[in-house]
Amino acid sequence: MVSAASKEFQGDGADPGRAGIKLSNVEQAKAAYCGLELEPGLGQLAAHGWQSLDEETLTIHLKWLGIFFRPVTPGRFMLRLRLPNGVIQADQLDVLADALDRCGDEGSADITTRQNLQMRGLLLEDMAPLLLAMDGVGLTSRQSGHDNPRNITGNPFAGIDPEELIDTRPLVSAIQARLLGPEGPRNLPRKFNVAVGGAADSFLLHNDLAFLPSRRDGELGFTVMVGGFFSAQRNALALPLGLWLRPGHLADFSLAVLRHFERHGNRVARNKSRLMYLIEQRGLESYRQELLAELAALGPDGLQHAALDHDGSHLVTREPRSGLGVQAQKQAGLNWVGLSVPMGRLDADAMAELARLARTYGSGELRFSEAQNVLIPGVPAGQVGALLVEPLLQRFRPEPGPLEAEAVSCTGSRYCSFALIPTKTTAQAVVEELERRLELPQAVRSHWTGCPNACGQPYLGEIGLMGAKTREGGQLVEAAKIFLGGSMGAEPKLAALHGKAVPLSALADVLEALLVERFGARRRNLVP
Repeated sequence: MVSAASKEFQGDGADPGRAGIKLSNVEQAKAAYCGLELEPGLGQLAAHGWQSLDEETLTIHLKWLGIFFRPVTPGRFMLRLRLPNGVIQADQLDVLADALDRCGDEGSADITTRQNLQMRGLLLEDMAPLLLAMDGVGLTSRQSGHDNPRNITGNPFAGIDPEELIDTRPLVSAIQARLLGPEGPRNLPRKFNVAVGGAADSFLLHNDLAFLPSRRDGELGFTVMVGGFFSAQRNALALPLGLWLRPGHLADFSLAVLRHFERHGNRVARNKSRLMYLIEQRGLESYRQELLAELAALGPDGLQHAALDHDGSHLVTREPRSGLGVQAQKQAGLNWVGLSVPMGRLDADAMAELARLARTYGSGELRFSEAQNVLIPGVPAGQVGALLVEPLLQRFRPEPGPLEAEAVSCTGSRYCSFALIPTKTTAQAVVEELERRLELPQAVRSHWTGCPNACGQPYLGEIGLMGAKTREGGQLVEAAKIFLGGSMGAEPKLAALHGKAVPLSALADVLEALLVERFGARRRNLVP
């Protein structure tokens, strides 16, 4: 059956005049059926068993509902949520914790680098009741996977940040509502990342579309950056588009960008289908003019004047803050408490306990950061001491070591078939060993990824690690490539490859020497 929602994507899905070009196999599967239509019959699909599903349903269409088949854990599925700006309420987290608890030892969750949450170990028959329970508390996982707009990120301290320029939460929510609404895209050529900056440390240039705070004639708005992405083939930072928007126009502009991308993006070669390739094909100025026309076509009449010429200057001038520890909010007498979650990994008990702490000591809200940590906002000054002695804070420390504080990791080979190493466990073991050996004068940001797809964003790290294989003693062994020099400050720079892949067995020693030579670390006098 071909759905009404997907009929318009039959053909080549690209420019008029390119009809007849053979679509990739993935595009043919997407054009034949819209994955969103699986939701009403999800329970019936599960009743027949996941083994009865055809490959396209299992590996493509279910992802429109945020449901991921994992080949390394057959029968156990992942669910990716949508948490705009990384905000979640305690009652919402309780629902998720309860679902994971029923998975037993198979259940876990990861905070992602998009301020989001991925739940693992679920059965297909869990999905229909869980989606219903999520809907009851205002959560969704719709269009969170495959060729859809991914979770929209913003300042993790939005609304409570004494240093913020603008509260990104309502802007991010408005963009999500526009993109997931009836006019929003249902079949992009590839995934698409959108982000909104609200402070001087909002580094967002790894996104396809980023709005950075900027002033034009003294008025605070946003300059538009386009084309950032990481992949196995290429990595690029977003470029200034030369347009400036008032906050109220971000949602319409985002819709215009994605509708244009939906029609004109490459649907033949998936390795050339991210937005940057379309910009280069069109030329930046031509692409800019096409977007202005797309925006004007959305209506109402005022939209053709919504985007104004701009030189691309912005107010992002420094590296992102960690937000860890006790931090004074802009609201007098209140604090947020930032907790380090080692490698972003949670279990059901920790999630339930975080929800309890947020209700007991804070406002009942929690925030996830792109560094895979969690914040409890709204803690009165008189309650901080009691919160700090809660047992969970021995595990999720407010003041972790200088390497653990800034360590980010992808899922790794435990759950991902692309990963070449067990990224999270390796990263945690190496970080703990290095902190045992060394004293560091400041935090050092490390990003760990299991394969060249770069989900762990190694090019953003002061130290980046990428899973690899190398030979040691005639045997092929697990290893890591080391990247150095990533900067997310006023002069952004991607980390560059440093030498050959290092066997995991020697990685701590090699990193120890680099931290001493380049980052001012001092070796501790350890007792043998």
